[in-house]
Amino acid sequence: MNGVARIKRLIPHRYPILLVDRVSAVEVGRTLVAHKAVTVAEPCYRHLGDDAAEEDYAYPISLLLESWAQAAVLLICWEQPNPDVLAGKVELAAGIKGVELGGPVFPGDVLEHRAEIHRLVDDAAVVGGASYVGGRKVLEVAQFTAALRDSSVLVRDKPLTGAPR
Repeated sequence: MNGVARIKRLIPHRYPILLVDRVSAVEVGRTLVAHKAVTVAEPCYRHLGDDAAEEDYAYPISLLLESWAQAAVLLICWEQPNPDVLAGKVELAAGIKGVELGGPVFPGDVLEHRAEIHRLVDDAAVVGGASYVGGRKVLEVAQFTAALRDSSVLVRDKPLTGAPR
């Protein structure tokens, strides 16, 4: 079982920001291949009118990167499920570098995300990989660093200095 039900047991993302539909291959602690079908029903397209040009339907780069990062996090925590960000360990993105784009993605395209762990250090991982549409590379990520931290880091005991009240 590597569909949405399994994915939702591993990461806390839900609609509209769950951006991985299926995992087709996983070698625990090493590599993962995941897929995301881009459709015209995505929330990012709802503002487009009937007169929108084809290029207006290019999938936002931020969502493309987020979708790949979700695949990377799935690889990192494949054996450590935690769909509840209020308990246990949470995955926090710590950094990303070496991002290269290879061309636009449009509704009807199916993204194939490939992620590979480069290093595991304590409760952190460095992952790299790429995304493809029909064999065409649309994204490459040289290094994505994620850290697993206790969920208590998300809870603030007192307001930050200067924070709005």
